[in-house]
Amino acid sequence: MARSYEEEMNGLNIIGNGTSVTGDVNSSGDIRIDGKLQGNLNSKSKLVLGSTGKLIGEVFCKNAEISGEIEGKITVEELLVLKASAKINGDIIASKLSIEPGAVFTGTCNMGGNIKNQELNSDIPDVGTKK
Repeated sequence: MARSYEEEMNGLNIIGNGTSVTGDVNSSGDIRIDGKLQGNLNSKSKLVLGSTGKLIGEVFCKNAEISGEIEGKITVEELLVLKASAKINGDIIASKLSIEPGAVFTGTCNMGGNIKNQELNSDIPDVGTKK
């Protein structure tokens, strides 16, 4: 039986240990990073950042499991899991958050609600009330 187009689009993308990528990454499938990414990451699926992985930039994804290091804002539509070895230096926006003992997080955190609406509304300037 032939693989469907959707199955191919949801394949796993890997940036291996010892590999360094500079630039923005957009993915419709899962992505695992064990190396270094310097740039923004946008995934319509799951991000797994391994213990040797480092990401410098903004992250937007559906789900994430972080064991490595992130320097920048991370926005997760559903569940963000910070493993014991995780180090986050930046703001977190997530619907659900799980933090294991030992994880380090420096920044602000917003949880709950509709993440897409929070992101859209955060870009709208506050013009005050009309008199």
